[in-house]
Amino acid sequence: MKKGKVLNSEVSSVISRLGHTDTLVVCDAGLPIPHSTTRIDLALTQGVPTFMQVLDVVTTEMQVEEAILATEIQQHNPQLHETLLGHIKQLQQHQGNTIKISYITHEQFKKNTADSQAVIRSGECSPYANIILCAGVTF
Repeated sequence: MKKGKVLNSEVSSVISRLGHTDTLVVCDAGLPIPHSTTRIDLALTQGVPTFMQVLDVVTTEMQVEEAILATEIQQHNPQLHETLLGHIKQLQQHQGNTIKISYITHEQFKKNTADSQAVIRSGECSPYANIILCAGVTF
């Protein structure tokens, strides 16, 4: 049995294949996922697993250099936005590097998911609970 934190074979595999600047999306249950992009569907029912649960596990094994959010999260889901900023701050301390935070429109966000290595779908049912993670390097 795998000893690391990520037990899901698809999630573990996609993280292990990421190269510098490759992107990985963690999303809510409602984000449209392009047919051309690998979908890793973890959603079981509304709210299970939560967006933050999935993001927390993914970022334990992924080196992140940039996080991209939809600008709309600031107004339409401010509590999750603050939680995300706190998570990124903790991740920076753990990784020992600065993580750039960028904002784009939700429409652009949806288009950018087509370029990601995969989209990991959570069971989250709150607005704009989506993030694009850009892979960094550990050296």
